[in-house]
Amino acid sequence: HELSGALHGLMRVRCFTQDDAHIFMTPEQIEEEILGVMELIDSFYKVFGFEYALELSTRPEDSMGSDEQWEMATNALIKALDKNGKEYTVNEGDGAFYGPKIDFHLRDSIGRTWQCGTIQLDFQMPERFDLTYTGKDGEKHRPVMIHRVVFGSIERFIGILTEHYAGAFPLWLAPVQVKVLPVTDDHIAYAGKVADELTAAGLRVEIDSRNEKVGYRIREAQLQKIPYMLVLGDKEAEAGEVAARDRRDGKTTTMPFGDFLAKVQKEIADKAN
Repeated sequence: HELSGALHGLMRVRCFTQDDAHIFMTPEQIEEEILGVMELIDSFYKVFGFEYALELSTRPEDSMGSDEQWEMATNALIKALDKNGKEYTVNEGDGAFYGPKIDFHLRDSIGRTWQCGTIQLDFQMPERFDLTYTGKDGEKHRPVMIHRVVFGSIERFIGILTEHYAGAFPLWLAPVQVKVLPVTDDHIAYAGKVADELTAAGLRVEIDSRNEKVGYRIREAQLQKIPYMLVLGDKEAEAGEVAARDRRDGKTTTMPFGDFLAKVQKEIADKAN
C-alpha cells in the first residue's frame, strides 16, 4: 500500500495492479529476448498513439551480485538498445538491486512523462532459486531472467489514457461506442432493433429514449464524448436507415444501417485514433 500523502488520483493509487511477467532464457538469448520485448511494448504504445522516451538505469549502490554479472547484464541492455536504434538516456545508479533495466516513459497530452513499461535483466533470482537447465553440452547451467511490464500500473495507464484523449476515446476504446436516439416514442421499437443488432455485432450501445428534445439528448451525448449518435425518426425507420452523427466533426450522415455497421466495424478493426 502506498502512503496516503503520496496518492494522486488514478496516477498513484493506494494499491495498484501490475502486468508483470517473467522470461527465462539462456545467456545467448538475452539480446534477442530484450529486442522482442521492446518491439512488444512499442506495438502496444503505438496502438494508443503514445510517444515515449527510453532510459537505461545502471547499478545502484545497494545491489547484489558480482561485478562480472552486472557488467554482462548492462552490456546486454546497451547492445539491445543500440540495435533497436532509438535514442535513450542513461540514469546512473537507478537500476533495481538485482539488475539493470530499461524504462519506458510515456509522454501525456500536457507534456508530463510517466514511467510505465520496463525491462529488467536479472541474474540474481535464478541463483537464489537455484534454477538450472541442461545445455547442449549435457551439463547444468544457470538461466537468466527478464522481468517485463508493458502497462506498468494498470490504474495509472487508464489515468494517462483518459487525459491523453481528454475523455474523447477513439471508437474502439470508448466505453459507450454508439448512443441511439429515437426522435419520439413511436421510434423506440426501431431504436431497440438497431441497438440489438449493434450489440450482437459486439458494439457497446446505449439507448436514450427520455422524454427530452432530440437536440438536448444530442448535446448530452456530445458532452459525454460518445463517438457516434444515431438519430432515428420516421424516415430512418421506414427506409431501414440511420442518421449517424460523428462526434469529431459534428456532421450527420444518413445511410443504410448495414453501411453504418460495416463502417464502424472497420474503424474498430483498424483501431483508428
